[in-house]
Amino acid sequence: MSNDLLFAGLTAWIAAALLALCGRSIGIARLLLALGCIALLILAFATLPGATQPIATPLGVGASIFYLSPDSLWLMGFGLPGAFFATFLATPSPNRRAWTLGIAVSLIGALGVFGLQDAISFLVAWEVMGLGGAIMILGEDLASENGRPVLFMLGLLEAGFVALILAFLLLAGAASSLSFADFAAGAGQMSHAEQLWIELLLLLGFGAKLGLLPFYEWFPGAYGAGSGATGALLSGIVLNAAFFGLSRGLIDWMPATHALPASVSGICIVAIAVLSAILTSLYAFQQEGWRELLSLSSAENASISVALIGACLMFRHDGLMDLAGLAWTVALIHLAGHALAKGTMFLTADGIYRAAGDYRLVQRGILSRSSWIFGVGALFASMSLAAMPPQAGFVSEWYLFQTFFQGFHLASLGSRLAAALAGAGLALTAAVAFATAVKALGIGLLGRDGKKATAVPMANSVAVAVLGFLVLALAVGMPAWLTALRIVVVDNFGVDAVTKMRDGWLLVPLTAKFAFISPGKLIIALPLLAILPLLLLWLAARRFGSIRIVPVWYGGGSEAPRRAATTALTFSNALRTFYSFIYRPTAETERHPARGTEDLPYFTKRLVFTHDVAPVFGPYLFAPLERLVMVVATKLRIIQSGHLPFYLSLLGALLVIILVVALF
Repeated sequence: MSNDLLFAGLTAWIAAALLALCGRSIGIARLLLALGCIALLILAFATLPGATQPIATPLGVGASIFYLSPDSLWLMGFGLPGAFFATFLATPSPNRRAWTLGIAVSLIGALGVFGLQDAISFLVAWEVMGLGGAIMILGEDLASENGRPVLFMLGLLEAGFVALILAFLLLAGAASSLSFADFAAGAGQMSHAEQLWIELLLLLGFGAKLGLLPFYEWFPGAYGAGSGATGALLSGIVLNAAFFGLSRGLIDWMPATHALPASVSGICIVAIAVLSAILTSLYAFQQEGWRELLSLSSAENASISVALIGACLMFRHDGLMDLAGLAWTVALIHLAGHALAKGTMFLTADGIYRAAGDYRLVQRGILSRSSWIFGVGALFASMSLAAMPPQAGFVSEWYLFQTFFQGFHLASLGSRLAAALAGAGLALTAAVAFATAVKALGIGLLGRDGKKATAVPMANSVAVAVLGFLVLALAVGMPAWLTALRIVVVDNFGVDAVTKMRDGWLLVPLTAKFAFISPGKLIIALPLLAILPLLLLWLAARRFGSIRIVPVWYGGGSEAPRRAATTALTFSNALRTFYSFIYRPTAETERHPARGTEDLPYFTKRLVFTHDVAPVFGPYLFAPLERLVMVVATKLRIIQSGHLPFYLSLLGALLVIILVVALF
């Protein structure tokens, strides 16, 4: 049954890719993509907590096996709802042929990343997944200049791909095999320095797609050149696939213990991930477009999950398998909630684009004209991203802090200090993420500008509502959802940590004596708590009469709601000023005089104000590398000279080198 669903979903995606490639029946191709998502979604949750049966494939070198483990089914399953609605609604761009091809290619590649079990076929699937994302963005043509951001994205992803190739070559050489099943034995024979080097290579390779520093700088440009549907796919199933690859590499392949008193790799991973989370949250707060803000928020949440992997390695090194299983499980929970919430918000952005014609984060009065279910779905997703109870983001971040709070169990001072500092850094990240969600919901949806707004299409409203309610369902049903991960946690860590993470309908960090919450009870308690302020409001209305609504004081002048409205810049300016040593903000004003009054500075026809924040790694890392590549390319242009004697001499030199290598 499970393999039948797998074949059905894969066949539907391949057929959709072929139809899109031929440029025919794009509507049917999108329908096939949606049906494939449904088939694999049923497969994921019908198979959990087990795994699919192994299947021999013609890919790879030698025997190539495909099967989906419980953790891959979990991550794929929660990424598929966003992918389904993205394919069903499609991009708002009229150029849908290339986009449909790109999403099919990306989904096929992601499925390969989740299930392929050898290095060669995995690397092919990894490249196919990245190529699909580039095709989607380029095919939509929603930005005036989308080639450069996509090229920047591909350049950084290829840097990570080179790191993955090197890591796989080292592991395959030590294991004398290209099968992932043999990598753990090969890694166990290496020295600790070699193991640490491979772990950093894996972090570099998978971190390029997850948005760890310095790679997060491709996120706003690439996401900002695509649609919300593209963002829902990249921040959902693609991001989850990248995390699955990193988790498999660090947890399954690398040995649990070594001679050092502390887990150096765990400490390094926690440090890099927490710094990435802080930077991406700070830069997300400053964005003035929906796609750019949500993209950096995706990098922030991916960094949080990677920090949990680092904590897992630290606990595992010290033999604290219960806490290691807790940290790893929380990472999976966090990404599940993030995939649903971020898919909701990206499709919210598409709804705003269809209603207003752009993705700017400004006050428009969208909710006043749109369906109430659209507002509720977006509210639930925003609450989750802000870690507000009782949503899924609140549950996972509560577990996150409970995990790091138990760092005092670690044996070494360095590990305990890393856990404490990580908790402080993640607290800062959570605070900025809360403000970012308030900015997006308050300005982008609740704000009004006095104009008559256009309603969001009902199809978008339904999609946003369904995904938003799934976020709540994940949180409320978490005690039941956790059972889907029990077997894989026992297999990976030898302990039943998942059973200890719940006590009936209470969620606990291994013991109810440390802390506990209950999302199911919160959805009952929170409305009851709201009765008190509503009662006070009713009593005040009876005592003082009906509530009067009066205009906001506007300095004694005439009321001008549009001029007095809060903008994305004013909302985030205080934090920009406080963290100016990170942002290094710039502000420029240009005066354009009226024709014939160039010598008279008092007659200004137009005033242009521009502002920006400086990237951290762009001018000091990527720009010098770009200049180096251009210099080398200039020197190598002689290869394209077109002179036949020069080409013949090159062939002769290559022949001599081949003979020397073969003989000596």
